[in-house]
Amino acid sequence: MLLQIHEPGETPLPHETEKGLAVGIDLGTTNSVVAFARDQKAEIVRDARGVGLVPSVVAYFDEGDPLVGELARRELLDNPEVVVSSIKRLMGRGPDELAKLGDALPYELGPPADGGMARLKIGARLLTPVEISADILRAVKQRAEIALGRAVDRAVVTVPAYFDDAARTATRDAARLAGLEVLRLVAEPTAAALAYGLDSQAEGLYAVYDLGGGTFDFSLLRLERGVFQVLATGGDAALGGDDFDNAIAQRFMAERGDKLDRDHVKQALVTARLAKECLTDRDDWDGFLDLGEAESAHKLTRAEFEKLIAPLVERTIQIAAATLEDAGVAPDQLGGVVLVGGSTRVPLVRKRVAEFFGKPPLTDIDPDEVVAVGAALQAEALTAGSDTLLLDVLPLSLGLETMGGIVEKVVERNTPIPVSRAQEFTTYQDGQNAMALHVVQGEREMVDQCRSLARFELDGIPPMVAGAARIRVTFAVDADGLLTVSAKEATTGVESRIEVKPSYGLTEDEMAAMLRASIDNAQDDMERRLLTEARVEARRAINAVQSALGVDSDLLSADERKRIDETIDMVERAMSATDRAAIQGAAEELEHRTKIFAERRMDRGIRKALAGRAVADIGG
Repeated sequence: MLLQIHEPGETPLPHETEKGLAVGIDLGTTNSVVAFARDQKAEIVRDARGVGLVPSVVAYFDEGDPLVGELARRELLDNPEVVVSSIKRLMGRGPDELAKLGDALPYELGPPADGGMARLKIGARLLTPVEISADILRAVKQRAEIALGRAVDRAVVTVPAYFDDAARTATRDAARLAGLEVLRLVAEPTAAALAYGLDSQAEGLYAVYDLGGGTFDFSLLRLERGVFQVLATGGDAALGGDDFDNAIAQRFMAERGDKLDRDHVKQALVTARLAKECLTDRDDWDGFLDLGEAESAHKLTRAEFEKLIAPLVERTIQIAAATLEDAGVAPDQLGGVVLVGGSTRVPLVRKRVAEFFGKPPLTDIDPDEVVAVGAALQAEALTAGSDTLLLDVLPLSLGLETMGGIVEKVVERNTPIPVSRAQEFTTYQDGQNAMALHVVQGEREMVDQCRSLARFELDGIPPMVAGAARIRVTFAVDADGLLTVSAKEATTGVESRIEVKPSYGLTEDEMAAMLRASIDNAQDDMERRLLTEARVEARRAINAVQSALGVDSDLLSADERKRIDETIDMVERAMSATDRAAIQGAAEELEHRTKIFAERRMDRGIRKALAGRAVADIGG
């Protein structure tokens, strides 16, 4: 047995003999951060100046490798046409979705890549969001390798809680392009809670208050015996520190007597952001706003600033209160509140959080770095072993389209993952030998109000009477939130499955909008669903009667047949209207008028079954 001997101070990191070190990466919209952990202690990887943040900005010139980070950010002033920022917002989105943004998209769209992925024209290049994100991840990976002096080829990468399957898949693909094996995709709030929970070995209920530059997320988690379980999430994808900046900028422009037009918006926001950051540590700020025409002097006190942003901060508190109420948890039941995101440095934010929860928030870890810290701890746990288990949740429900365009939810929103859920479905028509399955995502009751994820078919169903077949559909969501759907017919064992890997997905804004829409339209959605169900049942009754008439109409007199036909017409007319009670009433009348017919058919069936058989034989 050979022993490796190292000089004092030269002891290698744990698992030195492994292929490469595993790190945690927070791939952010504005900045990205990388960290590593050993002995359950995480450390941010910093540059020579001690800076841990890597701006998520890339500059592409006609020749040479792209610039990433601060150097790319500097090119925004001189060469904005070759610079890309905030690419995370486009992850998982298709060309049609980006085309709808029109002028709101600051990039020119190119022809789609093979497979339908959107591409952007950046200088002389055509690039997908996945390729651009890969360049950011490649630069972060390189920073880690230089600082640690060894190869880095595995990572836990964090994603927003509301990233859907397409955006998660795109993130994993970007990491693969950057030469990284993704050990796990972890939701950002979960990673932040992990950073605090493992450090303090705490147990109980914890909340994560995540206020970034453009979004707000609130998550409720339970830590019990080393198991992290996300219980509920809420948020607003259009609320963040940028709104604070806009409020200040609008005040400055009003003082100048100008409107905040497109030409001056960037300069005014830069000044506003500077004022906001100064007021974090000071009681007042004064400076100048130079828009290239006339320079103007402005002053702002912390009290005035807090008055400007108070309504925005209150919105975050209302969202937190609603999320806790949904989970049946009172603020005083929480063991702590973790702050995430640079905007939580604003004194008013910390003050209101402390007031609402009745305790000061946890701020021991830099809110810009806490997510990467949690990711690094999870990376170490997955490679070196740990007693900690992460149970994340689905941001939106998953289900199938049923007759009439109704959504049957199979896995509900906020269900812990990984998860496998099955539900039985059946055929709608006699002799049906195939079933088309449409997988959807969302909270609304109808398919056209939700997001289509995938379609596939189950063939080989044995011909049976409608409703006799038993098709078991299973939804399996892995720990990364990626979905596989399978369908199996019970009698034959014939099976079909699909891995849901769409080329586009939902943005955080769209996900948040879907959740808000499900709440705002709950009453209308349910009424529409009930109306559709009534129509489906009425159509099923008509089909059954017409099928029976095709076989045994000779059991009816001409008058009886006429009354049944008239009743069917009545049901059809009711179905074309929107009165659910009228449809149900007409269907009940059809059942009443065909009762005698059904009894005669049953008698005929019994006589046919007993024909030619002796009484003694029937008795046993």
